[in-house]
Amino acid sequence: MTPTWTRLPDLASRAVGGSVVWANDELFAERENLITPAEAEYRPHTFGHKGQVYDGWETRRRREPGSDSAVIRLGMPGVVRGIVVDTAWFKGNYPPFASVEGTHAVGYPSPEELTDWEPLVPKSPLGGDQKHYFDVDVERRYTHVRLTIHPDGGVARLRVFGTPVPDPNLIVPGALDLAALENGAAIAGCSNDFFGRPGNLISPGNAASMGEGWETARRREEGNEWVEVALAAPGVVHLAELDTTHFKGNAPGWASVRGRDVRKDPDDWFDLVPHTRLQPDTRHRFRVEGPEATHARLDIHPDGGMARMRLFGSLTDAGLDQLTARYDELTR
Repeated sequence: MTPTWTRLPDLASRAVGGSVVWANDELFAERENLITPAEAEYRPHTFGHKGQVYDGWETRRRREPGSDSAVIRLGMPGVVRGIVVDTAWFKGNYPPFASVEGTHAVGYPSPEELTDWEPLVPKSPLGGDQKHYFDVDVERRYTHVRLTIHPDGGVARLRVFGTPVPDPNLIVPGALDLAALENGAAIAGCSNDFFGRPGNLISPGNAASMGEGWETARRREEGNEWVEVALAAPGVVHLAELDTTHFKGNAPGWASVRGRDVRKDPDDWFDLVPHTRLQPDTRHRFRVEGPEATHARLDIHPDGGMARMRLFGSLTDAGLDQLTARYDELTR
C-alpha cells in the first residue's frame, strides 16, 4: 500500500526549484534525471556513445572499493516525512543498497561546503525496476539531501516528500502569498482530485500544462467541488488570483473563495471572493476585503480544473511569530 505521505509535496522536484548540485559520477546517465517530475520512461533501442540511454542517474561499474553519491538542493526546504528511491527500468544495473542523509544549510553554500550530514534512510536493500518507500521520522528542517548508492548502478528517481518550512528572514510580512506551499501553506481537504492533485494549486511558479493543476472528475450529481487550504500563518488576504490557464474546455463555470479563523469560530465562514463567473484559460484577479483568516476554501461550480490559486496579503504579528517559532524549533 502506498504511504499517505506521498500526497505531500515533493520537496526535491525540479518543478518546485530543486537541483542536483553534485554527483561524483554520471557516466551513463545524467544526475539531473533524478528529480524530473514525470515518471521515468524507457525507450528501447535508444543507444548513445555510452550505451543504452536511461531516464535516470547511472554511474560506471566500480572496480575499487567505495560508493557513489549525488547531492540534491531541495526546492522547498522543510521537514522530510518519506523518501522514494525508484529504480524503474534498471533491472541488471540497479544498486543493491542505498542510503539517504540530510543537512540544513544557511544561505547558498557550494556542495563542498556542506557539512553535518544526518541519516534519514539507513543503508537499505534495493530491488530492480521498483519503487522503494522509506518512512522518515526526524523533526528537523533540511535544505539538502544526499543519496548514496552502494556500490554503483542506476536510480531513476528520488522523491523527497515532506512539509515545507519557510525561512522567516526571507519573508516580507506585509506582502506574502498566504496560500503558497513554499511559505508554509498546506492542503487541508479536498472533495475530488481525480485528474490532478490539489497541492498543484498552491505550488511555486506557473503551470506549464493542465497536468500541473488541480482537476476533478466530471460531476454527475448535484453540488460542487472544493479544496481547503491551511494558510501559511494567520493573516489578512488583500488580493486573490484564480488562474484557469490551460483549462479551456474544462474550466469551472463559477468559483468562490471563503475564509475562516479556526482560533475563533471554526464554523464561521466569510466571503473573500463571492460567487463569480470564470473564463477558460484566464488569470482572474480580485481585490479582497476581509478579517483575519487561518484557512481558505475554494469552491468551483460545478467541477473542472484550475492551474493556480494565489491569496496575497499580510501576516499578522501572531502569524509572523508562529512562522519564526517553527523555524527556530526545527533548526536549533
